[in-house]
Amino acid sequence: MPLWPSSALTGVFDPNTNPMRVQLENLFNPKAIALIGASNRPESVGFLLMQNVVQGGYTGQLYPVNLKYEEVQGYRCYEKVEEIEKPIELAVICTPPRTILALLEECEAVGIESVLLLSRQVPRDQYPAIKAKAKSLKIRIVGPNSLGVLSPSLGVNTSLEWKMALPGNIAFISQSGGLGTSILDWSIAQQVGFSHFISLGAMLDVDFDDLIDYLGTDYRTSCILLYLECVNDARRFMSAARAFAKRKPIIVLKAGKGGNATTARSHTGALVGDDAVADAAFQRAGIIRVDTLAQLFHCAQALAHQPRPKGNRLAIVTNAIGPGLLAADHLKMKGGKLATFSPQTITQLEEAAIDTIAGNNPIVITKDQEVTPYEIAVKACLLDPEVDGVLAILTPETRTPTDAIATAMTALSKKYKKTLLTSWMGEQSVQESREILESGRVPYYRYPESAVVVFLKMYEHHRILELLYETPSANPLASTPDRAQALSILEVALAENRNQLSEVEARQLMQAYQILPTVYQLVHEVEEAVVVAAKIGYPVVLKIASPDIIHKTEVKGVRLNIIGEQALRATFADMLQQVALLRPKARVQGVIIEKMVNKDFELLIGAKRDEQFGPVVVFGKGGIGVEVYRDIQMGLPPLNMALAHHIVSRTQLFPLLQGYKGQAGVELDYLAALLCNFSSLLIDFPVIQEIDINPFVVDEEGGLALDAHIVLDPDAHQPTKPYDHLAITPYPAHFTKVIQLRNGQEALLRPIRPEDEPMEMRMLEDVSKQSLYYRFFGYIPNIDHEFLSRFTHIDYDREMAIIAEIEVEGEQRMIGVVRVIADAWQEGAEYAIVIADPWQGQGLGGQMTDFILEVAKAMGLKFIYASVLSTNEGMIRLFKSRGFSLEREEFDTYNVHLDLLK
Repeated sequence: MPLWPSSALTGVFDPNTNPMRVQLENLFNPKAIALIGASNRPESVGFLLMQNVVQGGYTGQLYPVNLKYEEVQGYRCYEKVEEIEKPIELAVICTPPRTILALLEECEAVGIESVLLLSRQVPRDQYPAIKAKAKSLKIRIVGPNSLGVLSPSLGVNTSLEWKMALPGNIAFISQSGGLGTSILDWSIAQQVGFSHFISLGAMLDVDFDDLIDYLGTDYRTSCILLYLECVNDARRFMSAARAFAKRKPIIVLKAGKGGNATTARSHTGALVGDDAVADAAFQRAGIIRVDTLAQLFHCAQALAHQPRPKGNRLAIVTNAIGPGLLAADHLKMKGGKLATFSPQTITQLEEAAIDTIAGNNPIVITKDQEVTPYEIAVKACLLDPEVDGVLAILTPETRTPTDAIATAMTALSKKYKKTLLTSWMGEQSVQESREILESGRVPYYRYPESAVVVFLKMYEHHRILELLYETPSANPLASTPDRAQALSILEVALAENRNQLSEVEARQLMQAYQILPTVYQLVHEVEEAVVVAAKIGYPVVLKIASPDIIHKTEVKGVRLNIIGEQALRATFADMLQQVALLRPKARVQGVIIEKMVNKDFELLIGAKRDEQFGPVVVFGKGGIGVEVYRDIQMGLPPLNMALAHHIVSRTQLFPLLQGYKGQAGVELDYLAALLCNFSSLLIDFPVIQEIDINPFVVDEEGGLALDAHIVLDPDAHQPTKPYDHLAITPYPAHFTKVIQLRNGQEALLRPIRPEDEPMEMRMLEDVSKQSLYYRFFGYIPNIDHEFLSRFTHIDYDREMAIIAEIEVEGEQRMIGVVRVIADAWQEGAEYAIVIADPWQGQGLGGQMTDFILEVAKAMGLKFIYASVLSTNEGMIRLFKSRGFSLEREEFDTYNVHLDLLK
């Protein structure tokens, strides 16, 4: 057996036989189409549809369907679909909305499983019936209210109002048909080509996630663009995007940047709008977000044709000082860096008599009538290890050889694998030069600032992908939270029909997850406060405890640094008096008294549940000015240490947290661990709607929660299945089992984690070269972090890897791993296993296989398949003993299959 499924090694999982994928393939590349509603009336949508299909160059079988005609635009017309005696792969419906349900039944009766609904102005009240009908008939539909689908290289134009797009390798999916029309006009003028162009319409069935899964394995597509307004199924969307974002850039333009935080009942809720959560989700999925349509296509072309820069250091080569300086200013303003050249580069430039500004960046080419200086300068930058990318700017003058310079740039781009972008300024005078650049796959821009933005977006994409696959360290605060205690606190509040916890309950809930509060006590009379203060020691703090007062400082409900009994008595009375005056109807439960704590930093640790993406962790600068400074960053749970560190590092406060100019910083691992524990709380309890821990005070000695406010949503505390409130499935700890090897040693079977990468690398040292060759079916790739991270950072919705872990001389060791990788639609999965040589013959392979089959059934998979060498007698015996069927594929290979539903 291969160490991992062979498809995973090549980066291509072949799901072509999956029924769900076949249905989507029929939308883009149908061999036969029924056009239901095709017409001879020029003013009708049916006429336009038929015309577009014919003029688009479709070469398959075309069957117009309309009761009124015997012939439509030269093609025989059928009254009903059932009259067509040949197989049909796609039905396109453009008839009135009232006919849709009956037509879906007719399609199902003749075996049509893919339908494009172009019917216009379908009322929303009909959506549920259409969706239910399509689901019951097992028909996949795009629409309704879609403008259609284009596949230019296949000659497919099943659209309304659209010209045929140019062929290319960019796929575009739009939630807006009108926007699609404008983009098509623009793309033709700009010579931008598409593999597919899709208008989703109302998205009753086929959604962004389905199409990302399809396009992710479509060889015609190298980049996926989305215009997105909302996400229907965040879990499916995130899973699909995470599956392909590393191999094929996914770039999104999302409407709705204004966000919505007006109904918030906490600082966190007020700070975090819906759009900010979407940003966090896109980052977690490895999606690039852009702000304009121009950026959408600029980034697509650059990522499709150029390698991603591994840093943000840009070299600028220009024949005009002004554009070069503007580009440099824009680069620094957007967070990039001007590359500092190596001594070798400086020497080469000086020998060629090429100017630099202050001996550095930008490089100015003054000999505009010559190609050679430009070529020398760009080549030197591409070879310089201190340079991550090069921007070549050209402004045309009378003697400037624009075409020759463009030709030189294309040659350099092909030879040196480093990001090269160009800005050929002007219009008619550089048109031919731009065509040369385009044919050479060198991105060009009319303005240098546009190129700078693209460069930084490309770098951001590289940086995010590196982060997502970074091997996280272990959580130094990791321990089993007291979930029973937390649950009892929440159940009391829910039983009393409360939508928020008292502050005391909130502090107890935080403590159950190792987020420690200060020493405190709730008192009701001043005499109690005097006793408590004497016990904990002055100075002390008083805080009003009321479910009706969220922001205590607004009603003078927080009093700090109280020293002595006399001051305590006076402050206690004055605070109650002020609260009664400013909030006479507030229910006062008492006063919290706690030790005054002075630490260097006041932080906010918070959470908000988003309607689309579920809960999000929020971290940043806290205190009373939290909504003024608005220095926060977010991340979706589940978090690990690497992801948590990234959240902390993106805040403006981060340089101070590290330690600045002699001032002590904080233990950053401690902060990251706190965020991981906080993330676990959100994972465990979907009833939580908003949380504020503000302030969380911290210094180099640790931190304490001084205040906590928790809002509940009683309607959300019983999900239909575990973790369905999350956009990303957390670690499935319930898939755990202890087994015994033949030698009597116990082994723990559990799901793999990203933190296991070093342990897996160590295991492979105990796998012989012969065993690796046997399992890989041939060539063994370099086993390094980039390779292993693909198999330790897994999406538990689509894949499961179970490791066998034992203790050897006090060290935890991985001795085997078995995995199943499912297709996108959870139909079947490919199986693979490896056992380290010293532990072979211990019965481990059989026990791990039995367990992964149990897990596969729990995941809802229908079948398992694999490939095995005919000489691998042990695995063949194992497969036969577990009921797998074997079919010889080639002389030395068997295909094996197991139906999990039997």
